[in-house]
Amino acid sequence: MATLSVPSSVPSAYEDAEQLRKAFSGWGTNEKLIISILAHRNATQRRNIRQSYADAYGEDLLKALDKELTNDFEKAVLLWTLEPAERDALLAYDSARKWHPSDVVLIEIASTRSSEDLLSVRKAYHNRYKRSLEEDVAAHTKGDFRKLLVPLVSSYRYEGSEVNMSLAKSEAKVLHEKIVEKAYNDEELIRILATRSKPQLVATFNDYNNAFGNPINKVDRTQDLKADPKDEFLHALRAIIKCIICPEKYYEKIVRLAISKMGTDEGALTRVVTTRSEVDMSKIKDLYYKRNSVPLDKAIKKDTTGDYEDLLLALIGQEDA
Repeated sequence: MATLSVPSSVPSAYEDAEQLRKAFSGWGTNEKLIISILAHRNATQRRNIRQSYADAYGEDLLKALDKELTNDFEKAVLLWTLEPAERDALLAYDSARKWHPSDVVLIEIASTRSSEDLLSVRKAYHNRYKRSLEEDVAAHTKGDFRKLLVPLVSSYRYEGSEVNMSLAKSEAKVLHEKIVEKAYNDEELIRILATRSKPQLVATFNDYNNAFGNPINKVDRTQDLKADPKDEFLHALRAIIKCIICPEKYYEKIVRLAISKMGTDEGALTRVVTTRSEVDMSKIKDLYYKRNSVPLDKAIKKDTTGDYEDLLLALIGQEDA
């Protein structure tokens, strides 16, 4: 569940805007005050603060923050202050424009958000960049990745809980046939992964495991999605499946890799914390501890410093740890 901590009694949006204005005044910026406000307001409250700030001072709060802050702390605060759909649109834009086959951001957004959330992201993208997410993805990817990513970001999956077990059985067989044939870019395989509802896909993956004796993306054999661990397209397919089966486990691994590298991957760490603290960060923290025997807050303290560290700890609900 969420780790965002919001006080039981919250000042008005205008009062918060006024306090933020004070944080920008005088000698130096009061980063602690900024954290104490923005890191303890939900998405609706942050949107209202931005509106109140613009009404009172004739300036977008994001521009004010951009002028006052620097480095990783600035990037994290700006991402966090955005509305979720706007934030995802920005992340998708950066991913599409600088796209590399190893980049999983578009897959994360397309595979872990609800259909309504993904539609909101596409609308926010359209409003912000005056073109569609789909056209940018198509323009900046190529080959099999374009074939996969365009329908993935365009999808509007059914959100109901109904599952057709006969369909799950037949499509598990289709997936197995394509994987055995190494036809990983096959239109049917992509259609199934990109369009079926998440409950339907989970049922299909379960049937695949039962029928063929191994999970679709787990066992390293010659005939599965780990046949070539270095193949970036197979990595993308596995990421889609992981995001659909258990997004919390997927994000735990992203955080683990971001922290365990030689030098922290602040971009990945910031992305996970800012996008998941209002969603499922509590579960991610639990999984991180079970996997690493170290609390996530201690791992973050070890690898980050200063105001950036303080913000991340606040967003994962561990300020006083």
